[in-house]
Amino acid sequence: MSLGANIRQKREERKFTQEQLADAIGVSFQAISSWERNEYKPDTENLIKLADTLEVSVSSLVEEKHGRFQTKDALYDWEHMKTYVKTTAKNFKLRDTLKAVDYAVSAHEGQKRKRSDIPYIYHPLNLACHAISMGIIEDDVIAGCLLHDVVEDCDKTLDELPVGEETKEIVRLLTYIKDVSIDREVQNKAYYDAIAENPKAALVKCLDRCNNLTTMSWGLSREKIYRMIRETDCYYPALLKVIKGTPEYNSAAWLLKYQMESMLDIYKRLM
Repeated sequence: MSLGANIRQKREERKFTQEQLADAIGVSFQAISSWERNEYKPDTENLIKLADTLEVSVSSLVEEKHGRFQTKDALYDWEHMKTYVKTTAKNFKLRDTLKAVDYAVSAHEGQKRKRSDIPYIYHPLNLACHAISMGIIEDDVIAGCLLHDVVEDCDKTLDELPVGEETKEIVRLLTYIKDVSIDREVQNKAYYDAIAENPKAALVKCLDRCNNLTTMSWGLSREKIYRMIRETDCYYPALLKVIKGTPEYNSAAWLLKYQMESMLDIYKRLM
């Protein structure tokens, strides 16, 4: 597909008219029309504005496409993941995890992942399955994966959680409450510094970031993707160092580092 065809396709996917797109980037609708017909090409400045407005990479506009790949919104069915986690919890007598599965499903009921129809519960279940697949069969860690967002996103309190104190501490550390009176970078540093004091919380946070990196291409705007890349580069090496320094998580640290850095490299090249 040509540059013009790519612009038109992305504009229609975002449900912009030519006039609306023209207003957003400060050109005439005739300019948009001429670009889409390949009569003229946008200059570099307007090409960047197009990418930002349409929330895509510049490369996705300029590259010649030879066909479209079939993509998947979700790699696994969340009901199957729930069954897998519950079966593992029963086999290894993980009491907190058994309670946390059903509690998380109920707490996140009706919530969707950003810009999708995927039930939100897919996300915490993915973290739990990721941990189990790496051989981490620890009750408080798996339960922490399942409950890490319920206080922040579901109007729940720590006292309401049907789990022990170690799991509650993981959830407390991972709960990010925005304070507009505090500079974002100052708040972020305090948040990640606190997590780094607890290897289990650091482990769950890195699992969380790995899953968010794999889905941010369809769940986040271009601006937020940039912010997540910068945030990951800034704060996650310290968390990975904490995990690597914990003997029982040494193998997990390598796998998480590899996945995180591979995803970042792909996004950086495409952005």
